[in-house]
Amino acid sequence: MTPLTLTSHGPAAGRPVLVLHGGGGPATVAPLAEHFAATAPVLLPTHPGWNGTPRPEHFLRVADLAAAYLDLLHERDLSDVLVVGSSLGGWIAAEMATMDTGSRISGVALVDAVGIEVADAPVQDFFALDARGVAEHAYHDPDRFYRDPATVPAEQRAVVQGNMASLRLYSGGPAMSDPTLRARLAAVVVPALVLWGESDRIVTPAYGRAYAASFRQARFELVAEAGHLPHLEQPERTFALLDGFAARSAPTRP
Repeated sequence: MTPLTLTSHGPAAGRPVLVLHGGGGPATVAPLAEHFAATAPVLLPTHPGWNGTPRPEHFLRVADLAAAYLDLLHERDLSDVLVVGSSLGGWIAAEMATMDTGSRISGVALVDAVGIEVADAPVQDFFALDARGVAEHAYHDPDRFYRDPATVPAEQRAVVQGNMASLRLYSGGPAMSDPTLRARLAAVVVPALVLWGESDRIVTPAYGRAYAASFRQARFELVAEAGHLPHLEQPERTFALLDGFAARSAPTRP
């Protein structure tokens, strides 16, 4: 099994939740992990290559991460797992759902995910944006989240640069998509929630609706006054939608 960097939160019992971060690293989804940990056991991995963690040489694609996390669920004998993924993490969650031959997963929640090709709503070239451009495209309220790179310590800048290099590697560059994924999602039988910030300009709501339509059974939900990370800008609205989905997708037990 591939060594993984993991943190665990919450009680020992309950429906397991796997929270998967996007390009910004695990800190960007920490509020999601903390929310679910109030009632459920939560696993929050750091993808290999982020925050200075080692990346095995054969880890080159999102599918490699998806396979590693499915191996993790098998190794820990976890079932009825809810997988929640943000941005790149949503792509990983979608891939996991297509690969889950062991039926470990019982629901997937994609939060402003990338990963599919939508001709009339392409992914913004994230790597072409400067810091101000990222803030303008990713947030409803960019001034709240913009940070002048000149004020960021050199050590932290190096971490961010390493994370961006890992994002570029796994995602394949600006397109951030696998041309085969959209068709494969039609075979996913577990319920999906596709949750989107209304002001996201990295991947627009039109892209999100196309993502939801690709699944056999998915609900699309829009979060007003939020961008690419709605759990940071509108946590209460986002958590309410996620909690509702968690309740609906929980397996019925005898």
